[in-house]
Amino acid sequence: MTPESRAALEAGLGHRFARADYLAVALTHRSLGVDTPNNEKLEFLGDAVLALAMSDLLMARFPEASEGELSKIRASLVNADVLARKARELDVGSALRFGKGEEKSGGREKVSILASGYEVLLGAVYADAGYEAARAMVENHFAADIEEHLTVGLRDYKTRLQEVTQRLFREAPVYTLVEESGPDHAKRFASEIALGGRCYGRGVGHSKKAAEQAAAREALAALEREHADRL
Repeated sequence: MTPESRAALEAGLGHRFARADYLAVALTHRSLGVDTPNNEKLEFLGDAVLALAMSDLLMARFPEASEGELSKIRASLVNADVLARKARELDVGSALRFGKGEEKSGGREKVSILASGYEVLLGAVYADAGYEAARAMVENHFAADIEEHLTVGLRDYKTRLQEVTQRLFREAPVYTLVEESGPDHAKRFASEIALGGRCYGRGVGHSKKAAEQAAAREALAALEREHADRL
């Protein structure tokens, strides 16, 4: 691995390795031979860290969700296809070291190997710098995916809010985009909800829809506190 390719990979991971040997082992597939340390144990570690970090992030993002709902979301995010996509975004395939047989069989493009490649790198980050660094990596790579579940994977807060406001006030909530920031690949939006000229909720997300859903969730909570006897 050249210094340039290592720097690019570390930039994608959001982590600069203090111990280069962790990264070297993470990129070494078992097909290279029994005499060469490979990444199987780091994959084992990364799998466990990913499950913990994702559970941690989902519980923080969806505090009202049930265990079943959280498990469903986690399963949709932590699977071979999604992890392989994350690995492709990091160009992990070109960085892995294979034995001749696996190289000839197209190992660099195999979904299973790419998915494992993401887990081994997460395991390496954890081994190098601990849980918070690993959690930050997962949050950075999956933030937009998690936000999408505000609109398609968990509950439609906007629809629920529409029903509640019609019942209480006979009017629809007004959504206003109040802030847009960040580079094109990591945009953040902020939306506010008004009813009768009063702001009832503010939400932030990686898309306008996600920001509106977050604002609707906050507005619902406020209305349920104020009008518990009517809902």
